[in-house]
Amino acid sequence: MKNNLRGLYVITDKKLIGRDQFVVTVEKSIKGGASIVQLREKDTPEKEIIDLGRQILQVTKKYNVPLIINDSPELTREIGADGVHLGGEDGSITKARELLGNNAIIGVTCYNEVERGLYAVQNGADYVAFGTPYNTPTKPQREPTSIDTLKEAVSLINTIPIFAIGGITKENAGPILETGVNGIAVITSIFGSTDPETAARELTKLYREN
Repeated sequence: MKNNLRGLYVITDKKLIGRDQFVVTVEKSIKGGASIVQLREKDTPEKEIIDLGRQILQVTKKYNVPLIINDSPELTREIGADGVHLGGEDGSITKARELLGNNAIIGVTCYNEVERGLYAVQNGADYVAFGTPYNTPTKPQREPTSIDTLKEAVSLINTIPIFAIGGITKENAGPILETGVNGIAVITSIFGSTDPETAARELTKLYREN
């Protein structure tokens, strides 16, 4: 699955998706073209995350799409998910690799720091994410990542995939895709939509056109 790390990366948000429609909504995003799914649960009991993760994993396996768990290598292993996404305070890549094994996907948030991306490469990350290029309700205090920073990251980090995340919509995705990033990660553009399948299809089409 490490060869499939590109395109539209969707990240869940429980504020945008009702629990009764959670799994169905994620499946709709995959049908629309999402190639990676991240389960991102903040302030949710671990048992609930595990139960939800296992339900979503049944769907992602059906479509051969990787399921990534945010923050926690331990929950990733418990769920049996394909990988983990580490933020700045989520522990080291090395420890996550020791726990999850060589086949696991490990992604790292790099904010707007190219040096952090280079460090991630050196320590065995499978992809990196830079953001936010645009204002986003999910990370309202985040310092913007410039187009030039994305271009620099693409120039210097050429051995693993690079994703851009933050406020990306079908209307503003063009300049981001033109930097040469391997994919875009979105939350609100898909799960804030009344039709996540169509929203995913429209963003996927933009990616293919670029």
